Amino acid sequence: MSLWQPNRAVDYIEASTLKEELANAGELALLDVREQGQYGEGHPFHAVNLAYSRLEFEARRLLPNPAVQIVLLDDGSGDTLALRAVSRLQAMGYVNVRVLKDGTQGWRAAGYTLFKGVYVPSKTFGELVEIQCHTPRISAKDLNAMMERGDDIIVLDGRPRSEYAKMTIPGAVCCPNAELAYRLHRLAPETSTTVVVNCAGRTRSIIGAQSLINLTIHPRVFALENGTQGWFLNDFPLELNSDRLYPEVSAADAPLAKVRQKAADLAKAWGVKRITADQFRLWRVDPNRSTYFFDIRTPEEFAKNPTSGALHAEGGQLVQATDLYVGVLHARIVLFDTDGIRAPLIGSWLAQMGYETCLLASEEALSAHEIQPLHDDKLETRLLPELMPDEFCALDGAVITIDLRPSMAYRAGHIRGSVWSTRSRLRACVDAQSALLGQASAPIVLVASNPGIASLAASELSAAQLQRSRCIIADSATLGRYGQNIDATPDHPANADCLDYLFFVHDRHNGNKLAATQYLQWEQNLVSQLDQQERSSFKI
Repeated sequence: MSLWQPNRAVDYIEASTLKEELANAGELALLDVREQGQYGEGHPFHAVNLAYSRLEFEARRLLPNPAVQIVLLDDGSGDTLALRAVSRLQAMGYVNVRVLKDGTQGWRAAGYTLFKGVYVPSKTFGELVEIQCHTPRISAKDLNAMMERGDDIIVLDGRPRSEYAKMTIPGAVCCPNAELAYRLHRLAPETSTTVVVNCAGRTRSIIGAQSLINLTIHPRVFALENGTQGWFLNDFPLELNSDRLYPEVSAADAPLAKVRQKAADLAKAWGVKRITADQFRLWRVDPNRSTYFFDIRTPEEFAKNPTSGALHAEGGQLVQATDLYVGVLHARIVLFDTDGIRAPLIGSWLAQMGYETCLLASEEALSAHEIQPLHDDKLETRLLPELMPDEFCALDGAVITIDLRPSMAYRAGHIRGSVWSTRSRLRACVDAQSALLGQASAPIVLVASNPGIASLAASELSAAQLQRSRCIIADSATLGRYGQNIDATPDHPANADCLDYLFFVHDRHNGNKLAATQYLQWEQNLVSQLDQQERSSFKI
């Protein structure tokens, strides 16, 4: 992997021109290459975060077609972040890369809105669904009263297991949104049971409840208003470390035949088509389109019998956080399941979000030799020599130690004397530490959670710096092996310097009622910020 060199032939695009292109039906990837915390403070509505620190790792997955039109942006403050990203993508074979002139500053100056937060299109979509579908909801107070009375009620948490385990409504069962229709006959076999779907905030509560309503398979379904945050704001206790998991079912279960037909009808109504494996193989090599392939079954099913060439995405997450998986606007998405219920249901939502969505029949055989994965397993990185604990402790004299792990991991514990940095700032950070120590040839040690991150960051260094660089590969649990001097600094780096962390999103889960209130207000205010073009990108 060669060192970065400035790109001398960069095509810039004006904000007004980009706005016009976003309104067209053609494919376009608008990528914000800043760290997630910076991105979350304000970005164009359809911008996807592809942080420069992980650019080469994530690019193949988010951008499966190297010929797709790409526009990169940074904050427009005069640094070279977007320009560096252009060079990196071009080196990977992406041929149509432009840069938004003046970045987010140019976007705002043209009179366009910068949206705070992450997964903004998905969150906005959920709010529009509630408004236009009149999704029935129940308040935390009413739900608590029903539970105290012992009413016939079941609460289904529509989030993945990892999120559910952190905190949930007491007694709730983990059943991610894509699993709701598939498993409801086991969870609520009686039509008299009231079904309440919750998440941490609003989106998955709304989409989960409306999914069951759209399929007309249960008469009493509600979304929990404001999810676990609404529950917490009403001073009701949350349950921690819960493990009530969705029940095992078989696609051959008799009640599912009717559900399967309803799911097929719903998908058809939204233009979701079934394709063959032969058609899919042609699409994967189509130079004019970006095609994504997702297996939306549970993690257990996917691990036991992975689908050749597919990326795993729990179905509900594809609607909740679409831009975490799909980097190209108006792309083509192919979904796979083994039951004929989950993929059609999620496909109906993705179609309403503006994607051409198709289903690959479960009986269609795929060959691992013919269908290659979208991610790049063969990304070449120059792996730095790794220091073992005893080697690091034996280093004499001045050492420049740079920690590249997430800022919150650094705050929780880091090697004494190390400084925190991101890839984009690494070279300046090393230069500053060299000047501070008064030793231009001091050894450089990069601390990272995996060797690839260290290698990508090291590619920013000069050749001389690279020659004297080594890495420590450790996480919070193993960092202590590198000596007893592990320091915690809860307020350092300062909040303003934590480029990778979006405080208003994360603090709501740390017992901060103000943050929870602000987050819910942010979700509900998204729709009011839309212009007509942004709103028309959905077809609810």
